[in-house]
This record gives sequence, structure tokens and C-alpha cells, in this order.
Amino acid sequence: MPSIARKSLDENLVDAKRLIELHQKEGGNLRGRRYGLEVLNKSAIVLITSYWEAYCEDIAAEALEHIIEFAASSDNLPSQLKKQIASELKKDENELAIWEISDDKWKGYLKLRLSNLQISRNRKLNTPKTDNIDQLFESAVGISKVSSSWSWPRMTVKQASEKLDRFVTLRGTIAHRGTASTSVTKTAVVDYLDLIRTLASKTGGKVNSHVNKITGRPLWKKRVKIS
Repeated sequence: MPSIARKSLDENLVDAKRLIELHQKEGGNLRGRRYGLEVLNKSAIVLITSYWEAYCEDIAAEALEHIIEFAASSDNLPSQLKKQIASELKKDENELAIWEISDDKWKGYLKLRLSNLQISRNRKLNTPKTDNIDQLFESAVGISKVSSSWSWPRMTVKQASEKLDRFVTLRGTIAHRGTASTSVTKTAVVDYLDLIRTLASKTGGKVNSHVNKITGRPLWKKRVKIS
């Protein structure tokens, strides 16, 4: 069963798939460049990248909410996350800051912390390249190098990471230089769509294993209310 974030991603990617189908409908399947249709390919690259970024932020938030709800105590939090929180509190000029996570207050602190991390990333205009994605999951839920799960037959972690980064760079070029930017083919769009689907699957699996280890519950298993 997929996470809520993955369901949302799949629904969003339908838009990119429609652009591919429109390109095929207007240009056919014969070999050769289709003039006047490249705008569809560029639009698809921009959309896919934004959906990938949203997915990563959504599943990080979903995982954190799951941890907050089902972790027996703060003792169950991953050491990497504890170290980051401790470091942040040491830098706080407020001498009473440590009391913000006493008792069960750590739950509220983690929620606020994720919100602040998202605002900070938006201000810095970070892009969803490998390093930034790794940083997101490490900061939000304590997963060290989530990208280490990005491998499958005929694709190494290094290859997958570099491929993602090239596509995200292409998105930036399109967004900042528009029609004068590098040519984009329908084949590239299909390749990117397949890449993101696989990266989402690998990332989701890694996140699910992480929260399951902490809480004893898979990400999609919610508390059942007994009437």
C-alpha cells in the first residue's frame, strides 16, 4: 500500500503523462523532430521536477507525523535526529530552550521544526537535486543519505543521482532561459518520468523501513479506533 505522498505524486504525474500523449497525438510516432511541440516537452520537465520536490517534502512530513504519533517516547528517535536537535538547542540564546522538548513537548517541537525547515529551504530557493534531498531527509527525520537506496538493475546510486541532477539542472535552464534553452525531446521526458517514479519508490521504501523501525508500524498503517 503506498503512502499518501506517493498517491499524490502518482495523481500529479498524470498531467505530465497527458503532455506526452498530446505530443504523440499531434506529432505521431514517426522518427524525427516535431516542430512547434517542444514546448510540451519543456513544460513536462518543469512539472515533473516540481512534483518530485513536492513528493519528497510530503513524505518527509508524513514520516515525521507518523513518528510523532506512534513513537513510544523520544528515546525511540534516531540518534542522528537527536544530535541535530541537541546542536540546535545548544545554539539557542534562550537558556530555557531545552525545556521546549521536556515531557511530550518534543512532539510539538518536531512539528514546528519541520515547518521551519521547509520555510528555510524555500527562502534559499533550493532545488530537488540529490544533495538537497539527502539534507531534507536527514534534517527532518534522521535518515542519513536516503539516496543510498537509489539503485536497481543496470543503475547504480551514482548513476541515478547524476541523472536526477542533470534533469533538475535542465528544469532550471528552461525556467530561466525559456524558449532559448537547450532542446528537449519527448524521449527525455519519458525517461525522466520513469526515473522519478522509480526514485519515489526507492525513497518511499527507505522511509517506510525507517519509521517502521522507530515505531513498529509501517508508514501507511494508521491507528484503528475501537468504538
